Amino acid sequence: MRKLVVNTSPLVPICSAWLEERVELVNCDHRNEQELHGLLPRAEGLVIGSYLKVHSELLGKAPQLKVVGRAGVGLETIHVHECHRRGVAVVYTPEANTQAVVEYIVGLMLDAYRPRTSIDGPIETDRYLELRRTQMGQQLDQLTLGILGLGRIGKRLGTVANAIGMKLAVNDLLPEARLRQAVDYPFEFVNLATLFEISDVLSIHVDGRPKNRHLVGAEQLARLRSGCVLINAARGMVVDTLALAQWARKTVDLGSRAVVDVLDPEPPVPDCPLFGLPNVRLLPHLASRTHTGFENMGWVVRDVWAVLQGEQPRFVI
Repeated sequence: MRKLVVNTSPLVPICSAWLEERVELVNCDHRNEQELHGLLPRAEGLVIGSYLKVHSELLGKAPQLKVVGRAGVGLETIHVHECHRRGVAVVYTPEANTQAVVEYIVGLMLDAYRPRTSIDGPIETDRYLELRRTQMGQQLDQLTLGILGLGRIGKRLGTVANAIGMKLAVNDLLPEARLRQAVDYPFEFVNLATLFEISDVLSIHVDGRPKNRHLVGAEQLARLRSGCVLINAARGMVVDTLALAQWARKTVDLGSRAVVDVLDPEPPVPDCPLFGLPNVRLLPHLASRTHTGFENMGWVVRDVWAVLQGEQPRFVI
């Protein structure tokens, strides 16, 4: 019999077809617990996206499981230690969506600082001239970009921002010397408090490890300068949602803004305190959503197959 791999995350057809040539592939929505639990006893591989939690209870239902493939970067939904204890490999795609996320962040900065109203039809001369007069933006090269977390995405964002001409400030758990060896552009290495105080744009790029929950709370937000743009396209749990809502209400008249691509939970609850705030832009977790990025994440199937064949996968935890 062919090895059974259960896929709970949408894959692009080329990746799905590649794996189907080698295994018995069953697609199962992660929300369909009954179907999923019926498949797990025979599953040797499991492909997941952002939402399925791979914990001890689920692993206990999959005694033949050999590999979990995360089609993406974040591993906070996977109990990696428990997987390893049970002899289950964990593979992922750490380089799949770096470019997509960086382009997205730059686009969000341009949205914030370069207002542009489209002309949808005939327009009177006075209105046309009014738009030219009032749609006055600010150049990014006049701003300081604060990067919280200089990992793969943070490093690449720094490269692009430096090329644009932005001044860079960085905070990370790693030592300054090690970070400077990893990039070839200048930056100011500062503590967390200072990062929030000196940034015109602050972009969050830390992971979803438990100790990062509410890393950004009321104390940090209070340090942001007037007119700052806070961008979170990393993990929703990193920012205290209630504190962010309170900060937004206090700073709406100061020109301060937040762009939130990730929430905790997703989708947001009906009474999410960020709803209806004029200086908070909520987006449905779109940073990695390019055709190329989506396909790159789907190729986790190659490492899933490698493990099932007893070969060394490329990206394994």
